[in-house]
This record gives sequence, C-alpha cells and structure tokens, in this order.
Amino acid sequence: MSAHSVEQSQYQLAEFVERTAVRHGIPGGIVGVWADGREAFAAHGVTSLDNPLPVDEDTLFQLGSTSKTFTATALMRLVAEGRIELDAPVRRYVPELVLPDEKAAAEITVLNLLNHTSGLDWNIIVDTGDGDDALAGFVAKMADLQLIGAPGERASYSQAAFNLLGRVLEKVTGQTYEQAIASLLLEPLGLTESFFGTADVMTRRFAVGHNPDEDGDLAVAREWRLTRGNNPGGGLASSAADVLRWARFQIGDGRAESGERLMPAEVLHAMREQTVELRGSNLGDGFGICWFLREVDGVRTIEHGGSANGQFVELLIVPERNFAVVAMSNSGAEGIPFNRSAIRWALEHYLGVVDRDPEPLPYDAARARELLGAYDNDGMILTVGTDAAGLTLGAVIKPEIRAAADFEMPADYQPAATGLLPGDGDEFIVTEGGLAGQRGFFSRDGHGVVVGIDLGGRVFTRVPVASA
Repeated sequence: MSAHSVEQSQYQLAEFVERTAVRHGIPGGIVGVWADGREAFAAHGVTSLDNPLPVDEDTLFQLGSTSKTFTATALMRLVAEGRIELDAPVRRYVPELVLPDEKAAAEITVLNLLNHTSGLDWNIIVDTGDGDDALAGFVAKMADLQLIGAPGERASYSQAAFNLLGRVLEKVTGQTYEQAIASLLLEPLGLTESFFGTADVMTRRFAVGHNPDEDGDLAVAREWRLTRGNNPGGGLASSAADVLRWARFQIGDGRAESGERLMPAEVLHAMREQTVELRGSNLGDGFGICWFLREVDGVRTIEHGGSANGQFVELLIVPERNFAVVAMSNSGAEGIPFNRSAIRWALEHYLGVVDRDPEPLPYDAARARELLGAYDNDGMILTVGTDAAGLTLGAVIKPEIRAAADFEMPADYQPAATGLLPGDGDEFIVTEGGLAGQRGFFSRDGHGVVVGIDLGGRVFTRVPVASA
C-alpha cells in the first residue's frame, strides 16, 4: 500500500468512526485495524460523560467475553506441553467438581468446556469475593447450576464453563488464574496494557460504561467490573493496541514478536478448526476451540465479542488475509450496532468482503401466534410479542436477580422489531434496537410445539402460561 493510500485509508476510517459514533450516540469508541502489515486506529469521544478524557488506542476497555480467547489459548499452551489433555474429564484436574447431575460431572471433558458443549447452563450470578479463592468458591457453587443437556449433545454458550476452565488452569499451574494468564500469555506477548485488577486499571486511562437512565439519557454505569470469579469468562481489561497485538499472535505461528515460541503453530491453528456446528446464529457457523467461526462472502473468519456493564467489544480476524479489526464502545444502548457497523465497514473497505444481514419474511400473524410468550434461562427473560409493525423481541434481566444484586446491572433491551427468516427452521433476526442483527431460532418438541429459543448461543426455555 502506498503512502498516499495509507493516509487516505486512515482518513476514511477516522471519518467513518466519527460519523457512525455520532449517529449511534456513543460517548466514546475506538476501532483498530491490522491490514497490509500496518496498524490503523480511529477514536471518537471520551472515556466518561462524568469525567471526560479523550479515547485513544491505549485506553482500556473491558473485553467481557473476549477474555475467553485468552483462557482458551492458555489452556492450549498447556495442552501442547502435555500438561492437559483435551479429552480428559474435567474431574482429573478439578476432582472437587459437583453438579446436580453426577453422571454429567464425571463425563464433561476439557474440550466440552472449550467448545461450549458441556451442557452447563449460562452462569451462576454469585459473588465469591476478591480473594485468591474466588474461583474455588465459584466452582463450589456449581452444585446449584442447572444443565440444559448431556455433555456433547449440543452447543450452548456458557460463562460458567469458562470460569471452570480458569480453575483448571489454577490447579495445573499452581498459580492463581490471573498469574497463570500473565505468565503464559500477557508477559511473553508484551501485552503491557492488559489487566484483571482494578488497582492496575485505575492508574491508567480507562473507559466506563454508559446505560440509558429512566429518561432515556445516557448515564455512567457505576458497577465497573465483574466479580473475580468471572475473570476467566469475562474479566480482562485491555486496549485496542493490545488487542491487535493479540490478534497478530493468533494469525501467526505460535511465536511472540520477540521470537519466543509459546506453542506449536499446529496447536494454535487447531483452535480455528470447527469442532461443533451452530444453527441460526449471528455468532457464526460453528465453534472451534472457543472461537466463533464464520464464512463471510467466501472468506473464513474467526471472531469473539464481549459485553460488560455498558461496554462492548468485537474482535474479528481473517487469518488467511493477515487481517484483524477490533471495535470498542462504551454505550449499552447502541454499542453493539456501532461495533458491528465498524467491523463490516473495515471488512468491505480493506478486503472487499461484504457482510449483510439476511432479509426477513413479511409478517405472518398466524405463524407469529405460535411463538408469542416468555422464554427464560437462569439469568434472563426473552419476551416475544407483536406491535403494529409485526413481531418483536425484548430481553430483560430477571427481576428477582436484579433486585437481589448489590451492584448495578446492565440495562434491559426493550421489545424491538424481529422477523422470521426464509426456510422451515424457525430462524429469526432482530432488525432494530440494541440487539439489531442478533439471530436465533425457535425450537420445537416432538409434537411440533414451540418450547424454546436459542439466541446468542444460549438456550431459553418457554415459560408455561398459568391457567386461570
């Protein structure tokens, strides 16, 4: 790429980010691109509406579930060293694991956790403290965690599974989870702006989340981080610059930029090979080892996003094209649409790859009647309804969980336009609001009755209607 085209691309990226952030009302955001062997960054806005500082490529954002890619890669480094076996039962490493289903507890493998086929439900909403025993305490609470299926039966995204993997890391290395990630990955890769601890983050420039208040105006989200027991599934804070370094490692051959080999290339690259298929999901066509795999306009991508309280991040990598893009934003209202727009713009502008949502079918009132109602899992309720325009879907945290929490929780998603997709698979797409672009499907029992929803890789079971 010539100097002129580099400058032009940088200008176009900056102009796009500014225009799109303003349209979505994002207080602050950053987009980083790795293409043609060069980095490019474009930032917008401020870290906080209450205490505004300019966002730049070194500003720390919460990675949310993108943290899982670090947990998985650390595990795979130990697999390469012969210290962990993918097909081994988790109890080989965490013998104290107890689940409501003893057979499942004995059978779940490390790979089941890594590719979300463990059968474990999404998570446990519990604070086990900030001590070094936080993960041990979390695992002890898993005796109360429901299962949505037998191990290996189907894919269902699980935060709890990755928190359990964090405990595997602790038991095998003899370190805390955070120490293990630092020694196995952060330090050798030179990721000097990536931290788990609030004490480390607070000495640097960092973004805070924002959620709509009762009047619909954005307000600072006061609960900044998850509990320590959730660190393996979503606790890392990092900068756009560090995330692009992380992406370059994933593209590479298992060596750090210093030349130190962390793992064989074939082990690192095995993480992007499909291990299980996904159906009707915007997250991808399948799971590799942690990574969501998706083919976009004929090009294979690996991706992972994450959310925190009023913050979102999306990382997409195209290994065969030596390309990566990360988008970070600090608005719980429009963060997801902003990030998705940025990822798509970068794909099209730098690679000529076009990513479009499928077109929904016209509204069918008779078909919609089969779907109406509430669906829940351990933490949230989805409501499928109708308005003047057609089908809608909303998502709220369960009231009892919100009421019992002693910390601020993320905002709910109000009902927004949703459409069924062509085919006989009961697949749908949300077309408006903060969940715009999210895809899923309705599941039926043996009699053809709708009994559940899969959305965001998670299972929601239909709530029976109380009889009069």
